[in-house]
Amino acid sequence: MSNDNVSTILERVAGGEKLSDADAVSLLESYNLVPIGRTANEARMRIKPEPCVTYIVDRNINYTNICVSKCGFCAFYRAEDDSDAYTLSENEIDKKIEETISLGGVQILMQGGHHPTHKIEWYEHMIWKIKEKHDIHVHAFSPPEIVHIAELSDITVAETIKMLMNAGLDSIPGGGAEVLSDRVRDEVSPLKCSADEWIYVMRCAHGLGMRTTATMMFGHRETLPERVESMRRIRDLQNETGGFTAFIPWTFQPANTDMADIPETGGFDYLKTLAVSRL
Repeated sequence: MSNDNVSTILERVAGGEKLSDADAVSLLESYNLVPIGRTANEARMRIKPEPCVTYIVDRNINYTNICVSKCGFCAFYRAEDDSDAYTLSENEIDKKIEETISLGGVQILMQGGHHPTHKIEWYEHMIWKIKEKHDIHVHAFSPPEIVHIAELSDITVAETIKMLMNAGLDSIPGGGAEVLSDRVRDEVSPLKCSADEWIYVMRCAHGLGMRTTATMMFGHRETLPERVESMRRIRDLQNETGGFTAFIPWTFQPANTDMADIPETGGFDYLKTLAVSRL
């Protein structure tokens, strides 16, 4: 794409025009990272002009690696009878949280595999016991986990979220979005929830007053238009509900997965995708 075309798109966006799918694809196809990044930073500064960023100390706790989804991009999942399959005990979770708090941690991110037998009561008990013992924010259970728990427990998504909230769940992470295109999902994670279901979980959570994050794992089987479709669907829901607190894109890591033939995405594409997501 020519420098003139990139400049024209960036000028329109800087003037307040909403970035279209076609223009977002054009920017992702471009090699003009510096002007795209500069315009993205200017967009950020219009919303948050303070010259600072914030962070928290938290810890990821993967409560089980037993999963029935068997996604092609995942190096984490195990079958129940695998020698290295696990589900953390209450004491193991307590120890990890205590270590986190001792280091100044204020949040735990809990995600795990789609366990074949754990129903809603198991997750309620886990959250309730954590909240009983620890003063910490629990950010847990991505939309595919919520859908899986609901189906296994024969209850609705909304009922599942309400029960987890009542047990002490504070917010929901945006994992499992991968790319919000069903063509891609059918190829890389056919046993996981659909793109519409992912959006539905988040819409339900926001409607119940639950804040969530959104993610995108890119650089695998998706096309650039599908990458943009994923960003636009998240933008549309944010315009509707205002319930997302963050968008976190990351690149697919092929090592030890069934998709190890895919070359790793480099920092250039990562920075360009991050910039376009801001725009």
